[in-house]
Amino acid sequence: MGDMTNSDFYSKNQRNEANHAGEFGCTLQELRSLMELRGTEAVVKIKETYGETEGLCRHLKTSPTEGLAGTAADLEKRKLIFGKNFIPPKKPKTFLQLVWEALQDVTLIILEIAAIISLGLSFYQPPGEGNEGCGTATGGAEDEGEAEAGWIEGAAILLSVICVVLVTAFNDWSKEKQFRGLQSRIEQEQKFTVVRGGQVIQIPVAEIVVGDIAQVKYGDLLPADGIFIQGNDLKIDESSLTGESDQVRKSVDKDPMLLSGTHVMEGSGRMLVTAVGVNSQTGIIFTLLGAGGEEEEKKDKKGKMQDGNMENSQNKAKQQDGAAAMEMQPLKSAEGGEGDDKDKKKSNMHKKEKSVLQGKLTKLAVQIGKAGLVMSAITVIILVLYFAIDTFVVKKKQWLPECTPVYVQYFVKFFIIGVTVLVVAVPEGLPLAVTISLAYSVKKMMKDNNLVRHLDACETMGNATAICSDKTGTLTTNRMTVVQAYIGDVHYKEIPDPDSVPAKTLELLVNAIAINSAYTTKILPPEKEGGLPRQVGNKTECGLLGFVLDLKQDYEPVRNLIPEEKLYKVYTFNSVRKSMSTVIKMPDGSFRMYSKGASEIVLKKCSRILNAAGEPRVFRPRDRDEMVKKVIEPMACDGLRTICVAFRDFNSSPEPDWDNENDILSDLTCICVVGIEDPVRPEVPEAIRKCQRAGITVRMVTGDNINTARAIAIKCGIIHPGEDFLCLEGKEFNRRIRNEKGEIEQERIDKIWPKLRVLARSSPTDKHTLVKGIIDSTQVEQRQVVAVTGDGTNDGPALKKADVGFAMGIAGTDVAKEASDIILTDDNFSSIVKAVMWGRNVYDSISKFLQFQLTVNIVAVIVAFTGACITQDSPLKAVQMLWVNLIMDTFASLALATEPPTEALLLRKPYGRNKPLISRTMMKNILGHAVYQLTLIFTLLFVGEKMFKIDSGRNAPLHSPPSEHYTIIFNTFVMMQLFNEINARKIHGERNVFDGIFRNPIFCTIVLGTFAIQIVIVQFGGKPFSCSPLQLDQWMWCVFIGLGELVWGQVIATIPTSRLKFLKEAGRLTEKEEVPEEELNEDVEEIDHAERELRRGQILWFRGLNRIQTQIEVVNTFKSGTSFQGALRRQSSVTSQTQDVTNISSPSHVSLSNALSSPTSTSAAAAGHPRREGIP
Repeated sequence: MGDMTNSDFYSKNQRNEANHAGEFGCTLQELRSLMELRGTEAVVKIKETYGETEGLCRHLKTSPTEGLAGTAADLEKRKLIFGKNFIPPKKPKTFLQLVWEALQDVTLIILEIAAIISLGLSFYQPPGEGNEGCGTATGGAEDEGEAEAGWIEGAAILLSVICVVLVTAFNDWSKEKQFRGLQSRIEQEQKFTVVRGGQVIQIPVAEIVVGDIAQVKYGDLLPADGIFIQGNDLKIDESSLTGESDQVRKSVDKDPMLLSGTHVMEGSGRMLVTAVGVNSQTGIIFTLLGAGGEEEEKKDKKGKMQDGNMENSQNKAKQQDGAAAMEMQPLKSAEGGEGDDKDKKKSNMHKKEKSVLQGKLTKLAVQIGKAGLVMSAITVIILVLYFAIDTFVVKKKQWLPECTPVYVQYFVKFFIIGVTVLVVAVPEGLPLAVTISLAYSVKKMMKDNNLVRHLDACETMGNATAICSDKTGTLTTNRMTVVQAYIGDVHYKEIPDPDSVPAKTLELLVNAIAINSAYTTKILPPEKEGGLPRQVGNKTECGLLGFVLDLKQDYEPVRNLIPEEKLYKVYTFNSVRKSMSTVIKMPDGSFRMYSKGASEIVLKKCSRILNAAGEPRVFRPRDRDEMVKKVIEPMACDGLRTICVAFRDFNSSPEPDWDNENDILSDLTCICVVGIEDPVRPEVPEAIRKCQRAGITVRMVTGDNINTARAIAIKCGIIHPGEDFLCLEGKEFNRRIRNEKGEIEQERIDKIWPKLRVLARSSPTDKHTLVKGIIDSTQVEQRQVVAVTGDGTNDGPALKKADVGFAMGIAGTDVAKEASDIILTDDNFSSIVKAVMWGRNVYDSISKFLQFQLTVNIVAVIVAFTGACITQDSPLKAVQMLWVNLIMDTFASLALATEPPTEALLLRKPYGRNKPLISRTMMKNILGHAVYQLTLIFTLLFVGEKMFKIDSGRNAPLHSPPSEHYTIIFNTFVMMQLFNEINARKIHGERNVFDGIFRNPIFCTIVLGTFAIQIVIVQFGGKPFSCSPLQLDQWMWCVFIGLGELVWGQVIATIPTSRLKFLKEAGRLTEKEEVPEEELNEDVEEIDHAERELRRGQILWFRGLNRIQTQIEVVNTFKSGTSFQGALRRQSSVTSQTQDVTNISSPSHVSLSNALSSPTSTSAAAAGHPRREGIP
């Protein structure tokens, strides 16, 4: 973001301000300094400078109720003077930077060095022509111009290195570009509600300007700085800016400052936007970061916000999980709606652990790399020794000075062969395959309504063993409709006729529903003719408003009569209250409070109920129990949510103490109880069946009551009657998992979770506890991989804790999206099943690629190695190897990584973390095909010239022209790989390898393309590729041998894997490696480095002292002959003390002086060397 742009920006604004300060009553600078104040200072400053917030609104030419007029000219002018609500992102890496990074690869560096040496030597002409005496250096190779062609090999190697680098860099670049595209897409989709011209509209966050009146509500991430002008019960989590996890209560007269990047945790209201983009608090932090951007880049390539200080608070928060989870929630981002790179930053800050696949791949790559190094070293040593012995011992040649360059040339050739072996052994295509596969999947998953925010989440999803899903909106349609009601002592099974309801009751009901719900909740006419009415806002409230409309009443007039500003006090809904209440002032000065909420909670607070005439009658606990049995439970068993609507009147004097919530919310009069249906999405039961068949347990975690939850779980197919399963309420769940002290015990969770299917009436902390409990469980041999869906702000901790967090794209709050890994753009459970399918597909694609790749590697390495040892020259030349490696790797990874997923993927159980990457079947295929290929290549190498009646290519001198013999070997090798690529499409031993091949056009294109290029290389490659053109019949033989691969594949498939016990699997993660080091170090991290050193010093000092003391005592004891026991006892007490470092506060004052003055000082000095005693 460079300081340049910002200083520019300000100087431009300064100029503008000079011109425009007159138009608006305040300048950018004034507003910026105002926003830096907090609490009462700010209130005082606003009063002094502008006289109340209304004054500030006038200065900014806006109306607190109507908002801006919204004319284009006015908006443009505001953007010009006060800036746009956009924080310029950090510059992406340039293509050249990416090229430079790709060049850092070790094998490539080795190759470059080899190529440069080879080039240098080829241009160096040895002095004097008398080099006949230099052994086998020449031998018919001195045809005109052949010697000059020596540079070709070096140049070709360099060229292929350049190709590899460009391909890698291009891949990284396109990945980065895709990621930014995704980013900007997420940002464009982020909308915010503002009032313009008296209309409430949603606009993209970037369109917000200074002077806008924005509506803020529970779950929002504030996109700009502003001043709170009206609202109720607003609580903000400012931890992302301040690091304080307590929620801050905002009020017009005490603390009206709202800052961008903070989260609304409760309540609602309106704010006047006073600073946007780079001038908002978040923007200012970004600007500082931008200035420090260069150092930042060195520190970490992607990170973006103030990682440092937040990192610590996060690690601490992680450790105080559990109850603290609620406060720590979005300890995350300190950015406004725009923060670019939030994902990247997040992925830096909170890496759960290496994804399963990455872990296995890293391990495999290391194993292969080591093997390759050993092989290449052996090759070089054998070649050099053979040459030396042959030349100097057998032929008794002298090492003549003029021969040195010739010999060096030989050694370079051997070195290049060695490097070739190494290059072939290391599967460069692996990282490429993973990247391509993930990028391709992510792109395709967009079409399946999965917006992936973290690449590895998509692969982790394939290993998921458990899904904890919300009910509302995920399993159900989130279109709430009232279908049953209990009014005036009558239980109506469908919507009652308005005339049958007492007029008084009806009026109360309409008022209670219209006033006691968010005014942003509305029911709008359908978009298409004959469609369903559109529900906007909170869906439960929409259901109630729909009920009012079904009773042939209208809620609009009531709301117009009592606008939002006139509401006297609002107790907003939160997960603790599970109810919402609104107080209004009646015309006669008294107060009336309307309440609604979960029926069992609100009914407990009711002492009266309206009867059939609309008059209140006493409602005793006994009546309540009967009502629960006769009305609420039957409704719940039909899968309905029950909501109770009630009211209470208060006298005008004395005015009640509104803050004493328990007194206010009691002694209510029940108006009615309604049953709201939220129908199960039609596609959900099928999706859940697929999950269960795929070995994934689906659990439902909901805030609803247990009967409703159970009914819906049965409809979805989460539980089947007659099975052995648990349905628990949050309270019961907590009772079972906590010990007497109220601490959560893992063993207790382990007893519950395997059978738990439904957790009802659960709090967000319960959800977090359950997820953590399942993940940490060691009861099953596989560590469980848990996916969680969530939409509310309170789901943040659980989404973060889970291996994969799914947030709802439509119903989800910003906080939930922020904590998630994948966003479901259609809020639909069946999209999760698609994610599982894609995840498994990624894993399989990489296994397919590995199966193909390792066959190539094994064959090429063995051919190069044995060929070099027996014939002093690898039958496959460096450039050919590079072509095989580059093309086969890059293209095969493209071809195999883009296989589309099939439903068949869902028929198997998840692989889990400990299953090896290369299964026995794959190992069988790899070795089986390697045997076929090696047999044929060696046959061709040693008897090929007789079969084809051509000159032998073996033992050709340096710089000799390419032989037909070796060309046939190279060509056959490539043909076999091509056909084996088709075999590699199946990894579970299926017979039909062509199954679905035409569904993957990329695959077909690549196979044909590679074939075409191969023809060109062989026929026209000439010297650089060491190829000599082949006849048609020779080509036919090559292709025929290649086709044999397919037949051989069927033979291999016939061999039962169970017989081949000796086959090892490779690339498995053992339990030990499961816990990455970061997690082990986490507690240590809390103590900073210096302190750690200090403590270590302290410990050593103590141990030293204790030993000295003990030894002195021992010596003294022996001298005086008193009991030896005392000394020992002393030693044991001391050790127990050093065990626990934290008990030690300051070095205990040991009387060293007199101890050392005693004659035993020598032994003391010896003891002062604690190292000997095995201290770390």
